[in-house]
Amino acid sequence: MTRFALTLEFDGTPFVGLQRQESGPSVQQAVEEAAERVTGERVTLHSAGRTDAGVHALAMRSHLDIYKPIEPFRLMEALNAHLRPDPVAVTHCEAVPDDWHARYSCIGRRYLYRIVNRRAPLTIDLNRAWQVPQELDENTMHRAAQTLVGRHDFTTFRSAHCQAESPVKTLDRLEVERTGEEVRIHAAARSFLHHQVRSMVGCLALVGMGRWREAQLAEALAARDRQALGLNAPPHGLYFVEAVYVTSP
Repeated sequence: MTRFALTLEFDGTPFVGLQRQESGPSVQQAVEEAAERVTGERVTLHSAGRTDAGVHALAMRSHLDIYKPIEPFRLMEALNAHLRPDPVAVTHCEAVPDDWHARYSCIGRRYLYRIVNRRAPLTIDLNRAWQVPQELDENTMHRAAQTLVGRHDFTTFRSAHCQAESPVKTLDRLEVERTGEEVRIHAAARSFLHHQVRSMVGCLALVGMGRWREAQLAEALAARDRQALGLNAPPHGLYFVEAVYVTSP
């Protein structure tokens, strides 16, 4: 048996999320079915993170175990051939030690949220970014975001369906920057609560529009109450960017 680490890129638009679900097609299902067609084996895909319906990934790290002798490059090429026409691609594949785990060996995760700040409808970026027509002040958003950096109880920014044992997380980075009409929010932590990034982005957008004072973000955090949340940003602007490991597998 060989454990293969995969790097996946996918457009989350047609999927119910990364994780296999009975309610519709998932990225996990697509990759597992492609692997079965390649190897004749039933496999289980394990990933560094979970994504909701509509959320994208630039470099999701995953792994699967295969008994059939096959070289990493050939496996990658075969998986990509069988994944078509699903918008999922294996961009890297390598054999890793049996004790390496895409989820449990991961020590950090990084997300990007894209906002296109303009009034004209989206065309190329439709389902790839959140369109906010009201003018956003990215500098105010960035200042307010620093309130959330560090170790906190993020209950306010946690989905009611979150299965994490504790709402306490350490947020390592939350930065807001603008390039032209695009406002980008970068978030990094060891792990995140369900909907945490989208909830933080939604409230930051309220600050950027002037509908919330900067201090209201701190007040919402301190409330430790989901009812204090101002806005949950839509999923289609969110991208899983990187999974961090102590050493490269």
